[in-house]
Amino acid sequence: MIENLVIVESPAKAKTIEKFLGKAYTVKSSFGHIRDLAKKNLGINIDERFSPQYIVPADKKKVVKELKELAKVSEMVWLATDEDREGEAIAWHLYEELALEKEKTRRIVFHEITKDAILNALENFRFIDTDLVNAQQARRVLDRLVGFELSPLLWKKVKPSLSAGRVQSVAVKLIVEKEREIQKFVPKKYFRVSGKFSVPDGKGGWTMLKADLSKRFDTLDEVREFLSKCQNSDFTIDNIEKKPLKKSPAPPFTTSTLQQEASRKLGFSVNQTMSVAQRLYESGRITYMRTDSVNLSKLAIGSAAGKIRASFGEEYLKSRNFTTKSKGAQEAHEAIRPTYMDQPTVEGSRAEQRLYDLIWKRTIASQMSEARLEKTTITILVSGVPEKFIATGEVLKFDGFLKVYMESTDDEQEEETKGLLPPVRINDQLNREEIETTEKSTLQPARYTEASLVKKMEELGIGRPSTYAPTISTIQQREYVVKEDRKGSQRDMVQIMLKGDSISQEIIKEKYGFEKGKLFPTDIGAIVNDFLEQYFQNIMNFNFTASVEKEFDEIAVGKLDWPSMIERFYNPFHSKVDSATQTSERSKGEKVLGEDPDSGKPVSVKIGRFGPIAQIGEASDEEKPRFASLLKGQSLETITLEEAMDLFRLPRDIGLFENEEMVIGVGKYGPYVRHRSKFYSLGKDDDPYTIQVDRAIGIIKEKRTQDKNRNIKQFEEEPDLLILNGRYGPYIAYKKKNYRIPKNRKPEELTLEECREIIDKAGSRTKK
Repeated sequence: MIENLVIVESPAKAKTIEKFLGKAYTVKSSFGHIRDLAKKNLGINIDERFSPQYIVPADKKKVVKELKELAKVSEMVWLATDEDREGEAIAWHLYEELALEKEKTRRIVFHEITKDAILNALENFRFIDTDLVNAQQARRVLDRLVGFELSPLLWKKVKPSLSAGRVQSVAVKLIVEKEREIQKFVPKKYFRVSGKFSVPDGKGGWTMLKADLSKRFDTLDEVREFLSKCQNSDFTIDNIEKKPLKKSPAPPFTTSTLQQEASRKLGFSVNQTMSVAQRLYESGRITYMRTDSVNLSKLAIGSAAGKIRASFGEEYLKSRNFTTKSKGAQEAHEAIRPTYMDQPTVEGSRAEQRLYDLIWKRTIASQMSEARLEKTTITILVSGVPEKFIATGEVLKFDGFLKVYMESTDDEQEEETKGLLPPVRINDQLNREEIETTEKSTLQPARYTEASLVKKMEELGIGRPSTYAPTISTIQQREYVVKEDRKGSQRDMVQIMLKGDSISQEIIKEKYGFEKGKLFPTDIGAIVNDFLEQYFQNIMNFNFTASVEKEFDEIAVGKLDWPSMIERFYNPFHSKVDSATQTSERSKGEKVLGEDPDSGKPVSVKIGRFGPIAQIGEASDEEKPRFASLLKGQSLETITLEEAMDLFRLPRDIGLFENEEMVIGVGKYGPYVRHRSKFYSLGKDDDPYTIQVDRAIGIIKEKRTQDKNRNIKQFEEEPDLLILNGRYGPYIAYKKKNYRIPKNRKPEELTLEECREIIDKAGSRTKK
């Protein structure tokens, strides 16, 4: 007999918990969910109040069998899955599938994996919370209904293999709307004026004071008029205002704020942040990483206070507890914090160390004193003009929490650091050194990063801590959205300078439009969005999506019957699906751009079988229409007639190499040069319309050299079997599968029989 069987979701968590429990406890992992809705017939019995039909997937049968056998011979089974709804549902599925007895089953939860937390959980056990389970079931059932009913409709009306999801569709809508807002944006030019003035430093020398004009000008004429007046103006200190300022620390991390800050400070994707945080949690380094609470336990606050006193002194300490502002905070137990506040660093991968450092600093800073600053504003009077120059500076009087941590922002217009201003008095006369006027342009709305999209979703009440990362991954996997860098462009801007008595003008180059790691909607994403907006307005409505989340919260606390909630949603939704199936037209995002100058036939763009295409002519014409694929970066919404006509210049013959024609074209994987029936991809900077013979030959030769270096060995009697050099070292390629070569074998010395042995061994391992 086993005295106590403890079941958790992951092997890493099992390993950590095992360290804290004695020999009387056997800890095993369920490797996540052990059951899911059946694929057949929705996996939901609609007529029986939407009762879910669960099955054990093939890859979980072995785990379930092992756990069943262990549960049978255990005196007590402890279900120690995560503390949120998902964890509660896993515990319930284990209870049901393993056929556990209620009197021999105990449910324990903890939001940190420490010895104290585990032992405390064992003393304060409970049974499975069916309300939490029902909230998770309601979400799963509703999402299955939406996905399984909308997806076939999209296959018929838009494109095969598409799929739709309740929260994902709304996330795509945010990105599509942002892109259209940017497309409509018309930049407005203006002129910013700044001046440099010298003032006596009181030691017989001079010091420089920089200030900006309180007004921006719209035209060059206004600028020239202002500068000409300044030629003979006096500049006098009109006012000096000093204000004490206090800066307070940010609260400890929630799931959302951790994702945002890790993106800004560490460059982590939302998925990477959650994956690294999961490892830190399971190894006992931090508290549970899915939470929308900023609360800290009394123990954590006390422990942080001790660390701050010891490291920085009493004046740096200000213990405080933050309250959660987000509505319906479901997993509101505690913020994300280190389990041991006296450990500033941990062992682990570089990513784990960096994320832990961020969490530790943020938590410690939240318990530290405010930073005290003094802000000085100096106003400079200009004789003969109503505008004034303003100089601002900040002096840090006491660093407080800034000694440890400063929160970053999403604002792309980084504010210049305000430094110390020179000592001046009211009525002091200043010497004008120069006044510089630079042409600027208003910035277009910022596209979403993964982190700023999470922030927006949280503000709108769409999704919960456990759904942000999966939602953002899903919309990228479905290719409704792409995360990309975009090269910026250069533009000419006017700069006018008043120095001495002369006014000079020059043209300067300004870089703009550079994008790094931003989310862009694809053409198919925009078309699916428009189709759903037209026929399913409630699903695409932000308020409706947020209200559904609130109803899940009500189910979680036993205030709402979940089948009734699903029924209220499903009946009108199902009717709309039926109606859209009958009445809606096929949506390809088709758009007529104009006429072909040569044939007079219409030129249009639309979604084709393999993606966005341009078309000359119509299907009803006697002569078949001509088609061309859009290039990467081109969009159905923004492509012009000229750009579309350019696409039909391809494929083009550019000359001979080795007595064979080289042809430039664009295919499914981008621009290429074709030679002797082989395809060679063009480089990122190669333009398919202008590439010349020499460059094309260079690409072909370069690829041949790569292939030659890649091929370590091949066998005449088995041409399908190759020993190749790959990114991670040598491997065997055989019939579209790759096989690792053992480290103790030299790839170039392998015989055909030895290669077959390696393949057979790998095959038997897979089957097993």
